[in-house]
Amino acid sequence: MQEVLARSKGRMLSATDDSAMMKQVQASHAPDGREVDVRPILSIIEDIFRRATPSTIDGVGTSEHVDALDKNASPAALSGMLDVLSCDIRKISCEISCKCSGGEEAHATTMDLFNILSVYSWDAKMVLSLAAFALNYGQFWLGAQLCNKNSLAKSMAVLKQLPNVLEHFNALKPQLDALIEVMLDLTKCIVEFKQLPSQYISTDAQAMSTAMADTPAAAYWTFRSIVACHSQILSLAGLRDAYTASNTDAWELATLAHRVSRILEHFKKLIAICYQQIDENRQIEAYHNLVRLLETIHMDNMKVLRALIYAKDDIQPVVDGFSRTRVNIDVLRRKHVLLLISSLDLSAEEILVLDQLYTGHKAQGEFDYAIVWLPILDRSTAWDEGYRQKFEQLQAMMPWYTVQHPTIIEPAVVKYVKEVWKFSKKTILVPVDPQGRILNQNAFHMLWIWGNLAFPFSAEKEAALWKAESWRLELLIDDIDSTVLEWVP
Repeated sequence: MQEVLARSKGRMLSATDDSAMMKQVQASHAPDGREVDVRPILSIIEDIFRRATPSTIDGVGTSEHVDALDKNASPAALSGMLDVLSCDIRKISCEISCKCSGGEEAHATTMDLFNILSVYSWDAKMVLSLAAFALNYGQFWLGAQLCNKNSLAKSMAVLKQLPNVLEHFNALKPQLDALIEVMLDLTKCIVEFKQLPSQYISTDAQAMSTAMADTPAAAYWTFRSIVACHSQILSLAGLRDAYTASNTDAWELATLAHRVSRILEHFKKLIAICYQQIDENRQIEAYHNLVRLLETIHMDNMKVLRALIYAKDDIQPVVDGFSRTRVNIDVLRRKHVLLLISSLDLSAEEILVLDQLYTGHKAQGEFDYAIVWLPILDRSTAWDEGYRQKFEQLQAMMPWYTVQHPTIIEPAVVKYVKEVWKFSKKTILVPVDPQGRILNQNAFHMLWIWGNLAFPFSAEKEAALWKAESWRLELLIDDIDSTVLEWVP
């Protein structure tokens, strides 16, 4: 048996020396610049594979296969595109149906597919070859599923020897399913690379350039796997010589699945790096946009508050501390807003003092401002149950507005708060006026010293208060103990 496996492996890998093979593949690549949106076709391919193989081989599909096609993958929506592409899909379908076999012939058939698809981009090559295979695969299983329900299908199944499937398919089903799955996943991954936003990552980026260099190999082994899968299916259907599923056939499919899986893992790592770089570049862009926004004069404070708290409209991002209900940022429109910025280490004493001042200003009705708590977390530490409980405990103590969850605060905002407003660990209070102007980078001490008399907490107001205030012992003592003044002779 070991000798049989070794010979089979030799046949499968013959004429596929990596260097020579890649030169052949690259030589066949002659794109003419045409752009094909392959995502709708890929959606249909995935749908065919999902519906084709019944969970039990009894000729009848399970109920999950009878729901309607996703509208986004409807053939009607693709008619114009398929008019152009169907000819090449049929050519590939005929090629793999007529020439499928193992060893060096499989390599030759694989190269024939590359020649047929020479003018397409790499992602389009992979999707169109997979579409051709899905077409044959779907037709095969459609006949198998209908043969017990439809007389015409039953007669055709007899001529095609489809009943052989019942006898032999289960022996290779795990290997076929695994190979089809990784082929599909690898193709989706290559398409995903093509869809990455070019404004945030260039082709010169190392992960991108590596992916582009390795894509021909991914395409080759996808094509080669398609040829192998179809060869086995033809065998199952009795379209080749008298056939019995063997360990060698299962080994070939499993070996290909292993190879394609390794390629897939390689590309997954590369795309993860790409997404990390894209996210970093987006955050840099968002940071610079935030800097420009906060330096611009506005009609009201909405653009600034949305940028600092939550820019999207899909949720109500603020919790009203009085009613404990979620509200939209619009409740802060044209108001003086104090942004209370802290970690989750904000003390109960600080909250108590702020509570007295905040409820006092509302009772007096003389000063009109709102407070919004923005908790700044260390993004490198995962959000866990302990954090959640601490956040909710602090939130429950606050009668003012709070964000509904700390993670809605964008990384660009955290960066700005730390770098421009110099927030580290100590709590700061940043006043924003009704026009969205930042009046002071930290007015916390103003509120502590002068209370609501410091309203609107601007740097100019602070300078005026200090100018009017003499350095008296009463200022230092405040209301600690009035009898201290009697100690001084």
